[in-house]
Amino acid sequence: MNPRVKVIVLIIVILLSLSVAGGTLYLFQRERTRNVELENKLSDLTAKQKAAEAKLAEAQRSISTLESQLKDNTTQIETLTSQLQQEKTAKEEALAQVEQMRSELDQQKQLRSDLENKLSKVENDAKGIRAKLGAIESEKAKLEAEVKKLEVKPDVELGKIVVSPETAQGKPLAAAPAARKEEVKEQPLEGKVLVLNKEYNFLVINLGTKDGVSMDDQFAVYRDNKYIGDVKVEKVQDAMSAAGFVSDDVKNKVMEGDKVVRTK
Repeated sequence: MNPRVKVIVLIIVILLSLSVAGGTLYLFQRERTRNVELENKLSDLTAKQKAAEAKLAEAQRSISTLESQLKDNTTQIETLTSQLQQEKTAKEEALAQVEQMRSELDQQKQLRSDLENKLSKVENDAKGIRAKLGAIESEKAKLEAEVKKLEVKPDVELGKIVVSPETAQGKPLAAAPAARKEEVKEQPLEGKVLVLNKEYNFLVINLGTKDGVSMDDQFAVYRDNKYIGDVKVEKVQDAMSAAGFVSDDVKNKVMEGDKVVRTK
């Protein structure tokens, strides 16, 4: 081979080697630069990862704190709900008590009104009773005047007859000591009505102990030989007797001057 060609080939080979070596060096240098960059990025990523891990740990601590606060808030909410329910129940009970008190107040007002009406009626009744008592006193005075007139009659001996409100209510007159019955005559004992007092429920007849009249004797009352009713002796004096009505309807039929006949 021609030496010149060898030299040329050698030069080409050298150039190729230098070219390859330069390329390899360039690639190596480039790869090294890339590795440095990757290491720097890896270092940054590691730092960021640590920072992220720190933030994650902080976030977990915050979450734990928030969960604890949420639990506390839930407990407080439950407590407040229970208190609210208790207050609601207490309010309903208070309203029920107020309603009951209002109802009782209305009842008290109605009772007061009824009592006032009853009091007014009692006052009116009292006025009527006072007026009636006045009339009774007046009637009593008239009766006493009539009795005094009868006392002065020559053929009648009149004892004292006391008229009291108890007698007016139908209670027996105070009885004088009962005299012994005289022997019954063959003819029935007859007399007449001297005084009639419907207010005090009694009448006075002109027969007494001297005629053989005693307590609980019963007389039949006649007018023109027509039977009217029976009366029963409740008080006896020497010349006259006081008798009560056996039945209430008799006092509305008897008149002064009617004949009385002892029946038993």
